[in-house]
Amino acid sequence: MFMGEYSHSIDTKGRLIIPAKFRELLGEEFVLTKGLDGCLSIYPMDEWKAFEEKLKALPLTNKNARTFSRFFVAGATVCELDKQGRILVPATLREFAGLEKDVVLTGNITRIEIWSKTKWMENSSYDDMDAIAEGMQDMGIVI
Repeated sequence: MFMGEYSHSIDTKGRLIIPAKFRELLGEEFVLTKGLDGCLSIYPMDEWKAFEEKLKALPLTNKNARTFSRFFVAGATVCELDKQGRILVPATLREFAGLEKDVVLTGNITRIEIWSKTKWMENSSYDDMDAIAEGMQDMGIVI
């Protein structure tokens, strides 16, 4: 399980250090793609394959299904760590997520999210967490 929050920098060439605790769980190859809310997501290969199977099952006749699948798959890339524990984030994905220098990597159970520090600060205020928590009861989550 991926968990925790780590601050790092992305260099001018687009290289980003992956925290050691995350590296252990990723394996040799993994997938980097667009994520929801303006972040990027890293999936271990087994999680990506499971997600891919769900995408394959979506009906091609449904426009929202095609758009949803295209969003995740079109920009996806297979990554490997270099000897320093870094990945190269393609320019298109850096632009999508607004990654310039300061980034935050967060564990989210089955995947890692990569945020620009600015977007992370905007999206992690949790001011409405009480209301969100109440809504989770409808999905079977009770704290």
